[in-house]
Amino acid sequence: MKYLIAGLGNIGPEFFNTRHNVGFMVLDKLAKIADLDFESKRYAYHAEFRFKGRTFILIKPTTYVNLSGKAIIYWLKKENIPDENLLVIADDIALPLGTLRIRKKGGAGGHNGLTSIIEHLGTDEFARLRVGAGNEFPIGYQIKYVLGQWTEDEMKILTPKLEVSAEIIKSFGTIGIDRTMNAFNNK
Repeated sequence: MKYLIAGLGNIGPEFFNTRHNVGFMVLDKLAKIADLDFESKRYAYHAEFRFKGRTFILIKPTTYVNLSGKAIIYWLKKENIPDENLLVIADDIALPLGTLRIRKKGGAGGHNGLTSIIEHLGTDEFARLRVGAGNEFPIGYQIKYVLGQWTEDEMKILTPKLEVSAEIIKSFGTIGIDRTMNAFNNK
């Protein structure tokens, strides 16, 4: 059984360690734990590993966040993976810093990357792991905030959550979305 795990973010050094790139950060943490290297492929940086009989295909789209759907639909079709085996990892300013929420479906919540994915798939019924980025910004500064660097204090909160996120990914593929939600959403 195959799973597509898509961590959202923007390519380029100017976006490294920004709040909007937390999807990339989660996959980088998982890659480090699993001793994987990403390769540049069509529309994404790609890595894969096997765990408990499942194949996990990790992608960091190179289409920028706002066009993430293009990369995700390509890789779903290329690898013949059903939508229910897709997990998207994205930042969420509606959640307190470091909060992790996994859901089996839902709207975009103002996130342009999720909007792109919903448009390309034609449905909002795909799993997503939302990583709380907090909302400590003045009205009208949302874009500047999500494209801003994590502070040192924020990283102290976020870093252990990256490891938990790696466990959530493996859980999603092995025990399913419902049991994963029960196991991790109340922590």
